[in-house]
Amino acid sequence: MATALSDDIALTPSAAARVAAIAAKQGRPATLRLSVEGGGCSGFQYKFELADAPEADDTVAQTDGVTLLVDAISLDLVRGASVDFVESLGGAAFRVTNPNAASGCGCGTSFAV
Repeated sequence: MATALSDDIALTPSAAARVAAIAAKQGRPATLRLSVEGGGCSGFQYKFELADAPEADDTVAQTDGVTLLVDAISLDLVRGASVDFVESLGGAAFRVTNPNAASGCGCGTSFAV
């Protein structure tokens, strides 16, 4: 059973709308999984993927009917963060505002603690 709704991680309305649109096109549940993996130019990198259901150790956040899942190991590195979807001249992407990151990289997908 997944953890109850959490204040440890947040999904902005902009990100929720984008997840809902992607999921609808693919005929999948509006559920985004955020995980952290070793690698990237700063030591850790964010990974996003659609998920079908929560795992036993997931923390769950919801915004506008869209679910964000984060596993227990990744949560330690992103606790207090928010996931946003931004569009700019450089392109469109999910962005994590992470208070735990001591530094990041120019691409915005990699960080160090």
